[in-house]
Amino acid sequence: MVSQWLPSSKICHGCRHKVEKLPLSQRHWHCDDCGQAIDRDINAARNIRTAGLAGLACGATGAGAAA
Repeated sequence: MVSQWLPSSKICHGCRHKVEKLPLSQRHWHCDDCGQAIDRDINAARNIRTAGLAGLACGATGAGAAA
């Protein structure tokens, strides 16, 4: 499970730099660290996928063992 508080839209999926302010109306932004052009929704999806896979790898999914 991925935390609902993960700032997935604000973290660059390439270099992991986090922007402090990103209004909901801003749909695209450029990373200040790596310069990558970022689509807010695609970026969030990539970050959520990465966090979910990391949770699976360490067993932190909340699914528990099969009975």
